[in-house]
Amino acid sequence: MRYLILSDIHSNLAAFEAVLADAGSFDRIWCMGDMVGYGSDPNECLERLEPLPHICVAGNHDWASIDKLEITDFNLDAQLACLWTKAQLTPEHQAYLDALPEKIIEGEFTIVHGSPRHPIWEYLFSSSSAADNFEHFTTRFCFVGHTHMPVIFRNRDDFCETFVPEPDSEWHFEEERAIINPGSVGQPRDGDERASYVILDADKGTLTYRRVAYPVYVTQKRMLNAKLPHRLAARLAYGW
Repeated sequence: MRYLILSDIHSNLAAFEAVLADAGSFDRIWCMGDMVGYGSDPNECLERLEPLPHICVAGNHDWASIDKLEITDFNLDAQLACLWTKAQLTPEHQAYLDALPEKIIEGEFTIVHGSPRHPIWEYLFSSSSAADNFEHFTTRFCFVGHTHMPVIFRNRDDFCETFVPEPDSEWHFEEERAIINPGSVGQPRDGDERASYVILDADKGTLTYRRVAYPVYVTQKRMLNAKLPHRLAARLAYGW
């Protein structure tokens, strides 16, 4: 089985289309949430995802856009984008987001947006915060998103090691447990503007990190035409 591992598409249709084209054939999509928010194409991204074989968990922007989460902890730009998204979503897509679970377990993999300890909100930036989370899931691996940064936290002999994978690098499953972040499709924040995603080959026991360029200017133009905050459009060109 070949899985396309995605997170944080954030209504960026051009980036999502580029990833789907680059990935080639796959059996199923696993999505770590935040399909919407920030970008200008929430309905279009959901329309593209829903017919495909997939599973998806809820992200904080998914829930905030349908009033399942307060936006008071969001920065001003994120609040404005969330309110704009809420006004755009069709009833069908509101229902889709409302039905998303906080956590899914698929074989040896736990799938959440933020962290296994706090699936919606916790950011795993450091090895110390990741180390505290290993006791909060029982599978060998956990996929997370939320930080928009590709990283693997490996638990080795009670020591948590941080590993930042290179694009096109292949990681072979070993005996240790790991928390794996594929990075963001629609709003990378690691200094690389290209969309980030992972291919999981369950038969080979490998993860391959991928980066793919997309027409950032197309997304920026659509965001500015929608009168979304200028900063949210500008940051896409810099990967932050």
